[in-house]
Amino acid sequence: MKFIQALYLSTALAVAPFGMMKAQSVANHFMHTVTKGQSLYSISSMYNVPIADIVKMNPGSDQRIKVGQALKIPQTSADNKVVFHTIQAGETLYKLSVQHGVSVERICRANPGLSVKNFRVGQVIAIPPKGKSSSEVKAQVPEVAPQVQAPKKSEPLKPKCRDMHKIQRKETVYSISRMYGITEDELIAANPEIKNKKLKRGKFLCIPYAKEKASDAPKTPAQQEDSTLTDAQLFDKNKKESKKFSTIKAALVLPFNTDGTGKKEEQVRMVEYYEGFLMALDSLKKKGVSVDLYTYDSGNTQASVKQILNKAEMKGMDVIFGPAHAEQVKPMADFAQEHNIRLVVPFTSKGEEVFNNPSVYQINTPQSYLYSEVYEHYIRKFPKAHVVFLDADTGHTDKADFIKGLKEELKNNQITFKELKGEAINPEGLKLAVDSLRENVMIPTSGRNVALIKILPQLIVTGREHPNYNMKIFGYPEWQTYTDDHLSSFFEMDTYFYSSFYTNNLFPEAIRFTQAYRKWYSKDMANTFPKYGMLGFDTAFFFLQGLHKYGSNFEENMNQMQITPIQTGFKFDRVNNWGGFINRKVFFVNFTKNYELIKLDFE
Repeated sequence: MKFIQALYLSTALAVAPFGMMKAQSVANHFMHTVTKGQSLYSISSMYNVPIADIVKMNPGSDQRIKVGQALKIPQTSADNKVVFHTIQAGETLYKLSVQHGVSVERICRANPGLSVKNFRVGQVIAIPPKGKSSSEVKAQVPEVAPQVQAPKKSEPLKPKCRDMHKIQRKETVYSISRMYGITEDELIAANPEIKNKKLKRGKFLCIPYAKEKASDAPKTPAQQEDSTLTDAQLFDKNKKESKKFSTIKAALVLPFNTDGTGKKEEQVRMVEYYEGFLMALDSLKKKGVSVDLYTYDSGNTQASVKQILNKAEMKGMDVIFGPAHAEQVKPMADFAQEHNIRLVVPFTSKGEEVFNNPSVYQINTPQSYLYSEVYEHYIRKFPKAHVVFLDADTGHTDKADFIKGLKEELKNNQITFKELKGEAINPEGLKLAVDSLRENVMIPTSGRNVALIKILPQLIVTGREHPNYNMKIFGYPEWQTYTDDHLSSFFEMDTYFYSSFYTNNLFPEAIRFTQAYRKWYSKDMANTFPKYGMLGFDTAFFFLQGLHKYGSNFEENMNQMQITPIQTGFKFDRVNNWGGFINRKVFFVNFTKNYELIKLDFE
């Protein structure tokens, strides 16, 4: 049903009359279509609009929003601010530049995620404030008249039809012209055979380019050329020039707390991350990758970060790794965007900068995006399994949001579930809750060890008393730190948990890294989730190898990189056309009844 609803919405957007679509983009609001992982918080962050204002325009959205839902987003037009525009039927890149008085070049620069592939109805793009691009300024600089007149450059040919439309049942000249943003006279002029005749279903019509409205200001040479180009040609024309890095300049800005003011545990984690980072540089050096690394102690305040950013060498960085604290991300993100530097945020998943800053790469996935990936993979893995939620009544609600969202997904996919709580979690209660003829997935409502201690013995006893019951248990990333306590039970219960960070200590890559780390530093890594030495190695290797190989085209190629990380998965998606990237990679780890450890990698 969910798929049908989403399909219906996208179809409605595609065929809606142009007049109706135009009404949706009136001055006081524009339309946003909810995509996977988005929450009211992330939507309000990317448009810098209070959640309360969105709810006011969309009653009930504070209770629930779903993928494919169209939301009205309030907007105040201002000459000196970015405004947002929902692409309508019949609009082209050049037409938008004329409509908003902004060059095509500046629209492309403001929307690095926009391309000819996703320039389509319903997409929201950022329109920068009016101003002159570098090419426009250059075009208006007076030039000395040449002594000999240069031959006139021939203009590229422009086809008569920008599209062909197959006539559908009940369509009229009026509805088709509105769909493509042209007048009825323009449509008839391009198809004179339809004048005074009824349209025949199945026939094709030539859709001409819309006539441009007269403008008081004369067009620059750049605008004249743009008016003759297709969207594909305009995107190609405004593509950034490819740049290679002979030596990558990288900065590592983390709270090493060298002044002794920070927490000891944090200092240990940051030092371990740095140590893994250095091991990656050594491996990359052997592959011919040259890196100049600058390392700074960020402290724990914005002021300490700003002192680092004021250093002259920081403006010349190609990539910055850090910071660790959410409150320090904004000044670093603003600096990175101003100087066209990539900012890799390794730890915190909080903050709003990724939604509006194309320079930001957030490795630790924001909760709503992480959960949406887990739900999708869960439904794919267990499409018909009966679910039993187990509330051990520990007083902890650490997974309340996850459980609430999962229940919604189960309902949408018509998957049955039951709930047991407290004293009812015993062999007799479990016997009544499971379905003896189906696969049963048992899901604790807390990820804490105290919940597992209460639940696992009851499941083990029930499973041994009823070996015909097909039961398994599904849980959370922190379970990988409990394996010393529950390893045999995990195997017996055919246990699964999700995580963005995981390594099996028996994997060859993990064994080699652990041995090398011990040899380098004469110590073992701390038993944390994740292991910070491995995290430092993986992030350094992924980004620095990618920048070396692809240069400024890194973003277009990073998800094609053939790299096997030790612990950290990477699958980056841009959050919108003008924002940064979040990491959507999620693994399922399975402790099988055959005493095997399997990492399920979803593509």
